[in-house]
Amino acid sequence: MKTKTRTQPRPTIVQEATEQPATVFSAVVQWCRDVLACWCRFWFTPTAPQTLAAIRIMGGAMLVYTHVVYAIDLNAFVGADSWISSDLSREIHSGGTASSFLWYVQSPPVMWIVHAVSLVVLFCLMIGFMSRIAAALALCITVSYSHRLIGAQFGLDQVNAMLAMYLIVGPCGAAYSVDNWLAKRKSGTNRAHQPTVSANVAIRLIQCHMCIMYLFAGIAKMRGGTWWDGSAVWFAIASFEYQSLDATWLGRWPHVIALLSHVTVFWETFYCVLVWPRLSRPIILVLAVAVHGGIAMYLGMITFGLAMLIGNFAFIEPKLVDATVRRMSSLTSRMTAS
Repeated sequence: MKTKTRTQPRPTIVQEATEQPATVFSAVVQWCRDVLACWCRFWFTPTAPQTLAAIRIMGGAMLVYTHVVYAIDLNAFVGADSWISSDLSREIHSGGTASSFLWYVQSPPVMWIVHAVSLVVLFCLMIGFMSRIAAALALCITVSYSHRLIGAQFGLDQVNAMLAMYLIVGPCGAAYSVDNWLAKRKSGTNRAHQPTVSANVAIRLIQCHMCIMYLFAGIAKMRGGTWWDGSAVWFAIASFEYQSLDATWLGRWPHVIALLSHVTVFWETFYCVLVWPRLSRPIILVLAVAVHGGIAMYLGMITFGLAMLIGNFAFIEPKLVDATVRRMSSLTSRMTAS
């Protein structure tokens, strides 16, 4: 005998209508979970401290150099006979939240003592001695000098302050530092650099800050007509106010100048997108070296160009930094032995 097979009744229109919102809701919930997981993975994945330590060394060295330059003519910068007096500097900042301990330094001997102590603090940051405390003090010093020297402030000071601020967040002295050497000596073991969440947070903050800076720089450039017609690079290299090396020979090839102008705007605007994928990141970082290297060589802003490259260093993997340092250390040992 043949058995009759029961067929499932087709869902009614009412059932389909009630099941569809549940499916959409579960998809939205799953999407939110995936976004949250990506967010947590981006910010809170433990990272080795080598990259942050390298930024500490280079950023600290830049801070030391900047304040050594101030010492060449300290009285003209912050003294009683400075180009911008302390009272005028304070008046310019009136009504805001800006502050500077240099506003309250009037005596030349005290001024030199304060500057010497500041240099010692910045040097401690560079070599990694009491690194987190030195980073916090370095931020206060950098901001105070920037607020006091309002007429001499430019992008270098802003990048210096940004790097010093984020060095406070992570263990910037966990590698290549006096702190690390003292810790190894105290424990008697050669401990490996342990990945930490705070190191990753500090690096991510630097990376995001760099993306925001480049994005707004690109947007600002797009408001200028010379960047649209491709002549902006020519006006930059032909300006005798900034020219350190003569690059006006590029005027023989106007199409090259136009290409450089358009590539610069494209690179700055889309840096925040193209620097994250592993495939395009090397290209973006090479362009960063080319752009800021060109600014340093041809426009006389060496310190600013180097400071921006230090910020770009946040996108270098800690493994690559550690391998490079080991290779350089091995090469140095061979050279000294021979």
